Amino acid sequence: MAEELARVTGLLYEIGLLKRYKRTGWLVAGVRDPESIADHSFRAAIIAAVITAMEGGNPERAAFMSLFHDTQETRVTDIPYIGKRYLKAAPNEQVTADQTRGVPEAVARMIGGAVGEYEGKTSLEAVCARDADKLECLIQAIEYREQGHQNVQPWIDSSLAALTTASAKRLADEALGTGSLEWMMRILNGDQDT
Repeated sequence: MAEELARVTGLLYEIGLLKRYKRTGWLVAGVRDPESIADHSFRAAIIAAVITAMEGGNPERAAFMSLFHDTQETRVTDIPYIGKRYLKAAPNEQVTADQTRGVPEAVARMIGGAVGEYEGKTSLEAVCARDADKLECLIQAIEYREQGHQNVQPWIDSSLAALTTASAKRLADEALGTGSLEWMMRILNGDQDT
């Protein structure tokens, strides 16, 4: 049991790296201090819950999968798309199995199941979680564009093209048609129905 606890604790420290690792695509786009992988995963989990609720699925399951969808990047890093043309990372399920080796079986099964479901797109929740990953990228690109970064259009275009659910597509259209602070301006102007 002591060895399992040491392995779980090590995994928790390892996952903490995601708070320090930056999303490399934004560095390519010229963003000097881009979001971390953990920043991305947090908002992706919220978006996954929202999309899944709109689609009639289990929002908790989709959010849960989103929390684990990039945890493999502690070991393989966030390889930008141009790098993926030249590098072949191990499948996420394999990295997750390595990460969870030696932890209690229930923990390994929980994490491995979430990653396998996400990667396999085997449920509505997994499809929504994958859409959330892309929609979060699109929203982040809009925010960076508003901050003056002009090289983010390819991220907007590729994210928009990858969306599959009707709800994610409608949310993307709305995000593209509004500014990132319009919600606040509505509140400041007395519109409490937001």
